[in-house]
Amino acid sequence: MMSRALITAPLILWAGCNVLLAAARAQEGADLAPPSPFGQEYRIQVGDELGIKFFYNPDLNEEVVVRPDGRVSLQLIPEVVAAGKTPTMLGDEIAGLYSVELDQPAITVLVRSFSGQKIFVDGEVEKPGEFTLVGSLTVRQALARAEGAKETARLKEVYVIRRGGNGKPEVLVLNVAYGRDGTDSSQDLSLQPYDVVYVPRSRIANVNKWVDQYLRRNIPVSFGFRIDITN
Repeated sequence: MMSRALITAPLILWAGCNVLLAAARAQEGADLAPPSPFGQEYRIQVGDELGIKFFYNPDLNEEVVVRPDGRVSLQLIPEVVAAGKTPTMLGDEIAGLYSVELDQPAITVLVRSFSGQKIFVDGEVEKPGEFTLVGSLTVRQALARAEGAKETARLKEVYVIRRGGNGKPEVLVLNVAYGRDGTDSSQDLSLQPYDVVYVPRSRIANVNKWVDQYLRRNIPVSFGFRIDITN
């Protein structure tokens, strides 16, 4: 079985952020349509391999890997935060930094390989762990990859912890038990990179308090992150 540290690795990115309850507890028949996994520009992740291309200065072309701290190092300019930005955003920022050294730099950022496409399943499932996200994957499909939910699982209250705007975690509460016969998929959310699917054993009355305790219990102190989560 995969180490519990792997399951909680993405939560480190959210330490120090307030919790936003993005969706009220799902009731039977609630209308929560899963968002489309398409149509959004890709955001760079830690471990991605990037190609930095200079149209008029090919001698500065580089192949770099996004470090665990989310940064990349290039010639002549300071380190740049790449993780969380689109290739277009990163290219514009790099061009701005190089404008001090070059006359009207034209730069393109290409994602050569993707390594951040992971989701995590924890709680009352048979095989919690880290799973590769390839294409579209829903909550129910993620539970199937974890070899299904245990008999003690509360499928009417499954939590998806997701990075929201400005890096703040959002908590979506889904009734995965609703429409299990396939006649209703409104609660079967499409997952995004670094989503954590948590299947509780019993009802969690105070979501904010639970996330606070979950982060404090699972993030090692040695990482040096300060957790400051308020209700």
